[in-house]
Amino acid sequence: MAIRPVKKDPVAKAVKPASMRRRDPVDPYLPSAGNHGYRVTRYDLDLSYRVEPNRLVGTATISLTATEPLGDFSLDLSRHLAVSKVSLSGAKLTRFRHSGGKLKMTAAEPIPVGAAVSVTIKYSGNPRPISGVWGDVGWEELDGGVLVANQPNGAASWFPCDDHPASKAPMTLTLTTDSPYKVVCTGELVSKKSSGSTTRWEFDQAVPTSTYLAAVNIGEYQHLEITGGDVPIHAYIPGDLRSEFSESFGRQREMLELFSKLFGPYPLSSYKVVVTDDELEIPLESMGMSTFGRNIAVAGDAEERLIAHELAHQWFGNAVTAAEWKHIWLHEGFACYAEWLWSEFSGGADAHSHALKYFARLQSSPHDLLLADPGPKLMFDDRVYKRGALTLHVLRGAIGDSAFFSLIRDWVEKYSGVTATTDDFVALAKSHTDVELDPLWDTWLFSEDMPAGLGLPE
Repeated sequence: MAIRPVKKDPVAKAVKPASMRRRDPVDPYLPSAGNHGYRVTRYDLDLSYRVEPNRLVGTATISLTATEPLGDFSLDLSRHLAVSKVSLSGAKLTRFRHSGGKLKMTAAEPIPVGAAVSVTIKYSGNPRPISGVWGDVGWEELDGGVLVANQPNGAASWFPCDDHPASKAPMTLTLTTDSPYKVVCTGELVSKKSSGSTTRWEFDQAVPTSTYLAAVNIGEYQHLEITGGDVPIHAYIPGDLRSEFSESFGRQREMLELFSKLFGPYPLSSYKVVVTDDELEIPLESMGMSTFGRNIAVAGDAEERLIAHELAHQWFGNAVTAAEWKHIWLHEGFACYAEWLWSEFSGGADAHSHALKYFARLQSSPHDLLLADPGPKLMFDDRVYKRGALTLHVLRGAIGDSAFFSLIRDWVEKYSGVTATTDDFVALAKSHTDVELDPLWDTWLFSEDMPAGLGLPE
């Protein structure tokens, strides 16, 4: 039987290539961040920074693999940085345009699916934070240096990237700056070389890392090594805070050992703590590192919970990362519950006492937050932290300590280095118990209302 050709519909529109169509955002919580069509496999950043004029000059080489035929593609990069040159290896680039926080590039011919290429961008400028509904995030000048607080979309303030938590890749970061300053970056220090008035610092982060967890700290810090234990702990602090730091941060080693027992082995090769000479409203987590203001160092044990919270993020948020920002309770709820666990296992109030305290507070707060999808304006609301911790505490009570901590260790082991969702956690929990958990999830994750009680023995 002959096959007749199908006649074309004269009014039908031609289908545009995927790279030319209007695309849904990678994450509706940050519709302008993240990019389609490829996955980043490595970042290599070579930066030069002068502290006094806040002048950054950079070369970023980004290796990527096409996940669809790639003609037009883009990277996130702040409009405050100027791009001078873009080149592409493995394919030919016909043009690029940098506007509206996007570096848009066009290949001469579509890059085929699975092809690996690298794009090199030369850029410079005076970096500044990116403003949003969560305030200013990204590269921030201090009185005597720099800190970088990227969460959730500030990485583009200082390097071109695919700025979304699900886009995880290894990176090297080399930074040359004025010699009086110490540089503390994401990754392990590979080399340090002084030449004239500047010093070149090179760091390597072999573990795949989300862009929001890449960090730079520059300051006139003293380096302290916290001895004992299998995991090296390094501190970088103002010289006048040595005694205060020793008191306030004196139990970090115990915290790390406890969390390694409860959550599984520490997921990186070392841990760094930076205390800036400025006061900071909140501490900042990054991959293998936490940054605190001097106000935490002088607080004694009054802010010990924050030290535990930031350390816990190395497991929850950094190793196991939410696939989308709507799952942020998997970061903050877990880190908040780690505060309560530290209190319980270190001789303070038990987790149930903390749960009762914060349950009462949430009962008297507005009931307009859905933990599994709080919305962009509320994703950093304290209720996400506390309701997330309460969810875990109720789960612990429902299935028992043995099953609960087995679940948490399994969670870290299974999803470390990749991304996960609320549904992933719900499914994994089901495999660790015969208890019917759907009512618990309906109450705590998928309802805005607060229950009348915790449903646990008082």
